[in-house]
Amino acid sequence: MIGWHFFRITLHLLAGLLTCALLFPLTSAPTHERLVRRWSKKLLEICTVDVVFKDHSEGDVAERALIVSNHVSWLDIFVINTLHPCHFVAKSDIRSWPLIGWLCEKGGTIFLARGKQREVRRIYEGLVRQIEAGKRIAFFPEGTTAAQGTVLPFHANLFEAAIEARVPVQPYALRYVDAQGELHAAADFIGDMSFVDSLHAILRASRMTAELIRLPTIPTEGAHRREVAQQARTLVLRELGLADPVEVPVMMRKTGSM
Repeated sequence: MIGWHFFRITLHLLAGLLTCALLFPLTSAPTHERLVRRWSKKLLEICTVDVVFKDHSEGDVAERALIVSNHVSWLDIFVINTLHPCHFVAKSDIRSWPLIGWLCEKGGTIFLARGKQREVRRIYEGLVRQIEAGKRIAFFPEGTTAAQGTVLPFHANLFEAAIEARVPVQPYALRYVDAQGELHAAADFIGDMSFVDSLHAILRASRMTAELIRLPTIPTEGAHRREVAQQARTLVLRELGLADPVEVPVMMRKTGSM
């Protein structure tokens, strides 16, 4: 059965490659979004991941905003894309992943090299221009994935893009649960796990549900990026029912998204 799922995923990835290569150059941005949303839904269906969207924004939804979320798995990008196809900021490591890396690049992912301050500045300036142009930008401010039940500190640098572009920050909380509503361990993408290891664990496990929860927007006018980052993290922690840990757990992935 797992072999069949791997085969279906390979075919789906190839279909995505053909779509990016042949259809994207000939179609408009709204069409791209429809294709990305449909492709993401199908990928999650093959992986036996259901998506449930919950709106806890209290009706405060901005048309233009910088989207942020806690980071659990490579699945996160595709879960968010089922609701809002976005241009994600991700670590450059992902570009080398088989097929997925190329698809992310063609889908508009912005890759960031780790540890290069000049690179952060270049990306930041590009984000401001893209937000001002009306593009939907998203990133994972933890900078890496962490085991469920943990939300790492949020890096503040890229929050400056929302402040300069004069748009609010739209935080989301994300978790993966089993049929009993408990955190699903197969979603964790941590330590030395490879993409293939993670995919194998997901396909072997019982069906999971991804809960994507929209939280109240955070205004950025007159704010400091560190304050905005902390507010976003606090909202995510509260929604997930977590306390702010005194020490950062060691079980985290070193090459996640940004």
